[in-house]
Amino acid sequence: MSNTDTAPAELTCANSEFTGVLHPREVPLGGPRAILVRRTLPQRERSMIGAWCFADHYGPHDVRAGRGMDVPPHPHTGLQTVSWLFDGLIEHRDSAGIHAMVRPGELNLMTAGAGICHSEVSTPETTILHGVQLWVALPDADRDTDRDFAHYAPPPENLDGATLRVFLGELAGSRSPVHTFTPLLGAQIDLDAGAVLTLDVDPGFEHGVLLDQGVIEVGGTTLAVADLAYQAPGRAQLQLANRGDGPARAILLGGPPFPEELVMWWNFVGRSHDDIATYRELWQADDARFGEVQGYEGHLARLPAPPLPNGRLKPRPRPSA
Repeated sequence: MSNTDTAPAELTCANSEFTGVLHPREVPLGGPRAILVRRTLPQRERSMIGAWCFADHYGPHDVRAGRGMDVPPHPHTGLQTVSWLFDGLIEHRDSAGIHAMVRPGELNLMTAGAGICHSEVSTPETTILHGVQLWVALPDADRDTDRDFAHYAPPPENLDGATLRVFLGELAGSRSPVHTFTPLLGAQIDLDAGAVLTLDVDPGFEHGVLLDQGVIEVGGTTLAVADLAYQAPGRAQLQLANRGDGPARAILLGGPPFPEELVMWWNFVGRSHDDIATYRELWQADDARFGEVQGYEGHLARLPAPPLPNGRLKPRPRPSA
């Protein structure tokens, strides 16, 4: 998924001392008739959880009477995209020649590396569109790696009052085989009404709980839909409690604090203003760095990059804590 903001905020991905709950902001995806997504990461209070640097939550949208998702070919650098659906069907095409479907409960992970472009379109038979789109920053040593793609359908694991699907990393005895460039955790957790789930987690990780539906309490705070609760490293357990009278669902993200300063603007992850300016120039010039998407038949041949801000993009220093 693309960040289609016409004036992307100058946000530098760096750790912070923020603890608590991040609230989302609504962003249109794909133009004036677009669906709205709820963006939780990045924010000025906290721009990363581990290597997770971007989180959009959308739906459930009834798309029978209007436009669904139609994101024209757009570029990425220095990251991996994680597509995860609860309802609907999305067609993915990229310049590595991959044509794949995103289905509920199945991970599609695309590695941009030095450069890739892709399109995402919900299918005509989709009636309800509902899911999350996440980005993972690549460490400097791997940010110019080759394009790649992985698919994985994690088996559901039944816990006491809960169902767990681990799509990246390892949790509660479940392990994903999908390769990542830094240690990561990504999982869907479904909680029965009234269930309280205590998970043993890696104390070296920071964790985020993104609420999709229902009423979940984390750390004594009840979350609203698309809120993201943050837990700092140093704790070996994470507790989720369903305080509602119906089922609840959340996405759990985790990883060790990312040690590098990043500059993230539009769909590019780099290390400096010059990196970003170069990526933008090459995309606008149809450079072979990003390749071409074959088979997309949407409303635009490709998304143009917005103009750079007047000032230089500068990383914010990482906090000492």
